[in-house]
Amino acid sequence: MAPKAPRFSRFGRRAEGQRGRGIYLLPNAFTTGALFCGFYAIVMAMNQRFDYACWAIFVAMILDGLDGRIARLTNTQSEFGAQYDSLSDMVSFGAAPALVIYEYSLRGLGKLGWIAAFVYCAGAALRLARFNTNIEVVDKRYFQGLPSPSAAALVVGFILMMTDPDIDVSARQVDWLSWTIALFAGLTMVTNVPFYSFKDVNFKKSVPFIVVFLIALIFALVAIKPAVVLWPLFVLYGLSGYVVLFWRMAKGKPVSIIQTEDEPSDPSERR
Repeated sequence: MAPKAPRFSRFGRRAEGQRGRGIYLLPNAFTTGALFCGFYAIVMAMNQRFDYACWAIFVAMILDGLDGRIARLTNTQSEFGAQYDSLSDMVSFGAAPALVIYEYSLRGLGKLGWIAAFVYCAGAALRLARFNTNIEVVDKRYFQGLPSPSAAALVVGFILMMTDPDIDVSARQVDWLSWTIALFAGLTMVTNVPFYSFKDVNFKKSVPFIVVFLIALIFALVAIKPAVVLWPLFVLYGLSGYVVLFWRMAKGKPVSIIQTEDEPSDPSERR
């Protein structure tokens, strides 16, 4: 009797009796939600609804911060989740902010406008690719370059503030400022400037009472006027990496983003 021919699928050869591999639903559902928000932001920008587009990207930031943590809590990390998360980030924090700011104020600048939007988009792509390849050697206390979600918040936070009804400013009045912000965010993502990652913060450790009060104060300020308060906060973070870099250089101790201590690698960081 002739042996049975091996079974194939369009994804490649599968061994006899081997079950197909599935994907984890819960963390990837959050990643899909972030991807949807990025796509929705693009659609809203094309329809000149920039406030909706900006808020959609902020929601994508929240979902992007949750998917990895949920994967670690439920022990559902996977290489598929890590790659899917990077692709979602490219849409939500790379292509979407670039198109939103182009449609808002860069279109009137002609070639210089779309070049600035492309620099931002390319910077996000390079930033994500470098993060995936350097994750095992970079000091976990710092990000190598401005994180793409923070860069997106820097771009769309400015647009959200300019579209606030209490601020009577047209897109044509801030086109060059938008151009500068897009270039700054795009180039800062691919620099080696260290940005604090907050990954070494111990939330189980006791803190002075004033710290809790300051956190409550920040939440109150954001709740009063989120469109106006959010952008300055991300501007401070966008400048903080340069402040740390120059301060350490002045002290003769440049910040090293390369791992200097032997630490066990955590594959869950790449969810």
